[in-house]
Amino acid sequence: QVQLQESGPGLVKPSQTLSLTCTVSGGSITTRYYAWSWIRQPPGKGLEWMGVINYDGATYYSPLLKSRTSISRDTSKNQFFLQLMSVTPEDTAVYYCVNVDRDNWMFGSWGQGAQVTVSA
Repeated sequence: QVQLQESGPGLVKPSQTLSLTCTVSGGSITTRYYAWSWIRQPPGKGLEWMGVINYDGATYYSPLLKSRTSISRDTSKNQFFLQLMSVTPEDTAVYYCVNVDRDNWMFGSWGQGAQVTVSA
C-alpha cells in the first residue's frame, strides 16, 4: 500500500516561498500507474487542487495557482516537492500530498497533512 508523508516548515513569512516535501513509500513515483498531486485546505474552506506531477515528470497546475506553483521530484529519493512563491496569509492551509490512480484519475492514498501558516 502506498504511503505518503509531508514535511516542511510550519511557518512562512509573507512574500517568501513555501516549500514542502512528500516522501512516498510502498510504491515508486515513476510507476506508470500513478500520478502525484498536491491539495490544500484553508481554514474553514474546502479542498483546493493545486497541481500534479505525472509518472514521467510532466506537470499540470491549477490555473488559479499556476503562476506561483512549481512541482518537482527526486526519483532517487522517491520524493516530490511543492513550491508556492510569493505567499500571503491567504495561503495558510493544511497541505496534502496525494496519490492519483491513473486508470481512473481518482485520488488514492493521502498524507496526513502539513499545517502551514503564513504570518510575519
